[in-house]
Amino acid sequence: MTAPAQVAYADVLRVWREADGIPQIEHAWLFDHLMPLGGDPNGPAFEGWTLLSALAARTERLRLGVMVTSNRFRPPAVLAKIAATVDVVSGGRLEFGIGAGSRPEPAARREYAAHGLPFHDPVHAVGSLAEACAIIRRLWTEPAPFDFRGDYHQLTGAFCAPKPVQRPHPPILVGGQATPTLRVAAEHADVWNMPGGSIDKAIERSTQLDRLCEEIGRNPAEITRSIVLPVSYDRPRDTRHAVRAALDGGFGHIVLGLPAPYPTEVARWAADTIITPLSGKTTAPEPRNHR
Repeated sequence: MTAPAQVAYADVLRVWREADGIPQIEHAWLFDHLMPLGGDPNGPAFEGWTLLSALAARTERLRLGVMVTSNRFRPPAVLAKIAATVDVVSGGRLEFGIGAGSRPEPAARREYAAHGLPFHDPVHAVGSLAEACAIIRRLWTEPAPFDFRGDYHQLTGAFCAPKPVQRPHPPILVGGQATPTLRVAAEHADVWNMPGGSIDKAIERSTQLDRLCEEIGRNPAEITRSIVLPVSYDRPRDTRHAVRAALDGGFGHIVLGLPAPYPTEVARWAADTIITPLSGKTTAPEPRNHR
């Protein structure tokens, strides 16, 4: 995962193109914020889906996505069209990540006011997310226009063409840890992502997701468990231990968060130093120019 803030486009492209040639790295991710969350508050931050489409056109193998799309930023029918376009551009490599939107923290909250976007309460945000997931799935799969009359979204003659390349649709990843969001994941997600935090907390939330699936009659094993883990360039052993703990806790989809600035050949370093040793092979030296 390369957060596209406080970095240049060339830096992100370099890491993604390098990762594209490394089989141990299966997927790559951006985030969805319109302003930086750390560092210079007036520094650069790229729009996630526009950047994702550019990176999709410059890579060939990686699965790719936004971890995760803020449902507060774009109407769901528009988002479905954007995502379908990226799936076509990538040749069917999109992983569609979506969540309720930012928590009410000052660094994240300010981007809504700055862009004229409403910041509704959590009940509204989660209800809107549930309807958005249903709308997007229908737009990707239904052959004829349809109307939708929900509590949060109303559509007339909704239709998406072209459809995504992937059938029946790109995998839907729902991110979040609050119980209401987990209910949305239980109903709609192919993958559920825990956005950081301790492994113990992630396992507890995963167990709660199991219970919510059982309440609606869904097999919990149908949902892949995902987690974002920060990478330490100076303490790779700590990162490996975190990855091992996540794997042992049932999280088979690991997202390594790379801090910027990105060292030279950082994707190769991550593969050789973080990923490969977990299969019992030797480690590589520290990445160059990482200080």
